[in-house]
Order: sequence, then structure tokens, then C-alpha cells
Amino acid sequence: MTPERTPLHDEHVAAGARMTAFAGWTMPLHYGSQIAEHHQVRRAAGMFDVSHMAVIDVAGAGALALLARVFAGDSGKAIPGSAVYGVLLNENAGVIDDVILYGRENGYRLVANAANRARVLDWLRAWGGNAEIHERADLAMIAVQGPQAHTAFTEATGVNAQSLAPFATLQRDAWMVARTGYTGEDGVEAVLPGSDAAELWRRLAAAGVTPAGLAARDTLRLEAGLNLHGQDMDEATTPLEANLGWSVAWQPEHRDFIGREALARQRAEKPARVQRGIVLEARGVLRHGQVVVTEGGEGVVTSGSFSPTLGYSIALARVPRGAAGDCRVRLRGREAPARIIKPPFVRRGKRVYT
Repeated sequence: MTPERTPLHDEHVAAGARMTAFAGWTMPLHYGSQIAEHHQVRRAAGMFDVSHMAVIDVAGAGALALLARVFAGDSGKAIPGSAVYGVLLNENAGVIDDVILYGRENGYRLVANAANRARVLDWLRAWGGNAEIHERADLAMIAVQGPQAHTAFTEATGVNAQSLAPFATLQRDAWMVARTGYTGEDGVEAVLPGSDAAELWRRLAAAGVTPAGLAARDTLRLEAGLNLHGQDMDEATTPLEANLGWSVAWQPEHRDFIGREALARQRAEKPARVQRGIVLEARGVLRHGQVVVTEGGEGVVTSGSFSPTLGYSIALARVPRGAAGDCRVRLRGREAPARIIKPPFVRRGKRVYT
């Protein structure tokens, strides 16, 4: 199957991007230097084409009932002008996907991961009742991130993004602008008609915002301790095992969201394995699948990479509950010294872990 292209494909090619296949799409991996793009977001402002994400509108009389059933977070907080992060769970409390749920005047908008588009749509429709579920393939999505993101976005659009509180949104005609992101920096994400995307991209570039690709997005989110579905969590992993227990709304007690019973059992028994951060204290690079050796038993790296901000390798890992302090990671036949920490590693461009 030929990968799909976003409305910004030609902009990426014209800018010299190295394109790659990702989740059924052709996306920019980088524009010459992943490291430079990473630093640009941490120090100034960068922009990402995230139009491959699944944008799904949910409306109608049954919309809230559907979301209360399938969304483990508090969908009641997704009032117009607000957004809520949370997870969709299967009956065993495995994570189908992590999503952001936006409240709108005429219903709700859910943004899911590109790789899970079909799974999420099928799940919503299976439980949908009389809710109206529409995938918005006509829309594009641009994320502008970094300490100068708000200033640049305001200059490019006239929309005062700085006036938004975190996870707040505003609607400007057919545009939805939200103070959200996936980098550990401040910024905004704009969901807009695909026909408007190229013009906004160019205006942002004129305001000094540098394009950034998937590679920088991955190292930025890892430094921020943010999960990637398919690596740090999946349908065999619960929120309690993926450091996402905080996103689950247990009240009111009568709300029977899918996966609640299984998750409540694990909550009472406590999960055997939990997610922690790993800092490598030797030369080398941490990668997905490497074995972590702790005093409490073995764990596994779920996401790992070199950290451009810190200058050494970091990872997220699933380790035995209670594991702490010194550990070792098996790298190409040797065991390298490392340390277990509580993520995140970086916020607002600064090291935050101890």
C-alpha cells in the first residue's frame, strides 16, 4: 500500500527533508540534523507536521455516555475550551491508545496516534450507541513547541496563544488551537483545514520557527518522560505499569469504564512491574529491548536514546516494583552501569531528575 501524504508533503520536500514511512504515512524524519532540530525546540521554537495523527469528532446525544465508557480519564472535564489527556483501555485494562480529548461547543474531538487509527475508530464505533463518530481526514495538525513558540505563533497568526492556560483551547473559525504538546516545552498545537496548512507553515517559518522531524520529536518526548504507544505501553500493558495511573479517574465509583474491574484488581494487588527512568553511566546508547538488571530482578528498556540536551543516554524501562538506585544494562554482551530515576529527565530545557 502506498503511504499517505499530509497536506504539507511538498513543503517538507522543498525544505530538503529526509522522508520516511511511518504508520502508513510518508513523514519527515529530519531536515538535515536531528540534533540541531532538537536543540532548536529546547532553545527557541520548532514546528512539527503531525497531520498523520487521527482526528476524530464525537457528537450527538450519546457522545458523553460513549466517552464515559471508553475513556478512563474524566471526560466530564472536557468542557468547551478545555482538553484532557487519558487512555482508552480494553477489558483487561491494556492500553489501546493514549489520546487527548477536547471539549467543543458541539461535541468532542479526540486525537489518537496514527498507528492506532483503525483500532481506535473500530473501538469507538463498537461502543458508540447513538453517538456520531467522524474521522476528520480533511484536517491538518501543526505543533509549534519551544520557549519562543507563543511569540512566533502570535506573530504568524494574530492568535494570542500565551493567553491560553495549559490544556486550554480556543476555536477561531475552522481552526482549533490548544496549549498542548509532546516535547516537554511550552507551545501550541493547531488543528486546521488541510487547505490552510501550507500557508500557516510558511508564516511560521517567516516568524523564525524551524521545521523539525520525527527523530527530534522522539528524543524530545523521551527527555520529557512521555510515553510512546507500541513501545512504552500497549494492549498488554496497564496504565499502572506505564506510569499513567494519574490519568485514570476513579470517581464517581459507579462509573463503569471499560477495563475498570481489571485495573482495580491490579491497583489493590500492586503491579509487579512499573515504569522508571534509566540514566546510563558509561559510554553507549540505550535502546528498546535491552535487559535491565536490578537487585529485584530483570527489567527491560522500552524506549532509549542519546539525550542531546544532557549529553548521555537515557531510557524508559519496565522494572520490578521497588527497584531503585544502581542497576546494569546489557549492551552488546557487556553489562554497563546505570541508575534508576523517576522521570522526567528534562523540562523547559533543564535537567530535572535527581
